[in-house]
Amino acid sequence: MATTEECRTALDTLSDNLARTDGDVRRAAALDRSLSCHITDLGITFTGRLADGRIEVLDTRQGPPGEKAQIRLAMAGDDLVAMVGGRLNFARAWASGRVRLEAGVRDLLRLRALL
Repeated sequence: MATTEECRTALDTLSDNLARTDGDVRRAAALDRSLSCHITDLGITFTGRLADGRIEVLDTRQGPPGEKAQIRLAMAGDDLVAMVGGRLNFARAWASGRVRLEAGVRDLLRLRALL
């Protein structure tokens, strides 16, 4: 099982990867939205912002998200680490229910370039 530190490192790596993209992916990542990532098996939630093509983690809290972020992710820590490491395909994990993504329709349409 992935640790809190491994999950935080995975989010930082994802942020770095997003910052290096270009084209449609860069435009999709250029949203300015609140973000939460609930790690279900650890019972923690990272909250922050997706802004200027980067993920900025502002807080880590026990339990589910306290406030409803504009973009909400939920998954096991191992799945987060595997996705960022390229060992798990996001679209397949999402389709199988291993990853939950909730956002407004307009945001989902823009985010599909990231998927």
